[in-house]
Amino acid sequence: MWSYLIPILTLIAGLVGGFFIGVFYLKRQLESMQNNPEMLQKMAKQMGYNMNKQQLNKAQQMMKNQKWK
Repeated sequence: MWSYLIPILTLIAGLVGGFFIGVFYLKRQLESMQNNPEMLQKMAKQMGYNMNKQQLNKAQQMMKNQKWK
C-alpha cells in the first residue's frame, strides 16, 4: 500500500509546490517590468509586437495600476 501512496503524495506535493514557485516568479518578473521599459519592450518583441515610446509608456502605466497581490 505504501509503495503506491508515497509516489502519489510526492507527485501532488511537487505539482503544488511548482505551481506556487511559478506564480511567485511570474509576479516578480511582472513587477520588475513596471520599472524597466527595456524588459517590457523585449517581451513585446518576443510576442511579435513592435512598440513605440507612446505605447510603451501606456503599457507601463497600465501595469502600475494593476494590483499584484
